[in-house]
Amino acid sequence: MSGLRMTGRLRSLALVLAAGVFMVVSLSSTAVYATEAAPASVEPQLGIRFNPDGDAGQCGGRTGEQWAASPNWTQAIRFDTDDRPGGCQLAFGVYDPDRVLTGSTITYQLSRSTGGVGQCGNNVLPNKLPILPVPAFGAPVRVDTDGQPGWCNLTFSVTGNLVLEVQLYADGDAGQCEDAAPFTHYAFDGTPVTVKIDTDNRAGGCQFLLRLQHF
Repeated sequence: MSGLRMTGRLRSLALVLAAGVFMVVSLSSTAVYATEAAPASVEPQLGIRFNPDGDAGQCGGRTGEQWAASPNWTQAIRFDTDDRPGGCQLAFGVYDPDRVLTGSTITYQLSRSTGGVGQCGNNVLPNKLPILPVPAFGAPVRVDTDGQPGWCNLTFSVTGNLVLEVQLYADGDAGQCEDAAPFTHYAFDGTPVTVKIDTDNRAGGCQFLLRLQHF
């Protein structure tokens, strides 16, 4: 074999990659040993539940339930609540099957602006967003801005090893989503994010997306 002599037992080490599984195989004249690598972890998923409780035209985009695995963006939901009956029920959750976010927290709060009356439902205190190994949502808040004075402030607060990215932008009159600039807001440990929702009878509404990243 090109000047190499074959003597005694054959000893070699080969790295084999097959069907997406990394294996280390030790070959000898007597035995073959294989060790399978640990499976990749499952990324946490951020969930939004968004449903109308009146005129369905006020709550657009991706209604119902959705889940987006980190680091993907959720699909956009759309606020366009005005003087039509009803509003939009909104809740959030994180599905974390591998518990990579253990010790982290997220809270969300929909509160009335100064002078705002009857626009933002009755659940105006901070709500803990569940981070669980099963899909679950926190308590719903109710977005129902209309022609009355004031608006709703939606605030996210975070602790731990994650960043929650928030996008809110207008698809009509920019005054309905005044906190849209800068385009992306970052909530992280000690730095909350608040966006303003003031949709009424002006043209257009507000598009809203989230993304979860962890480190």
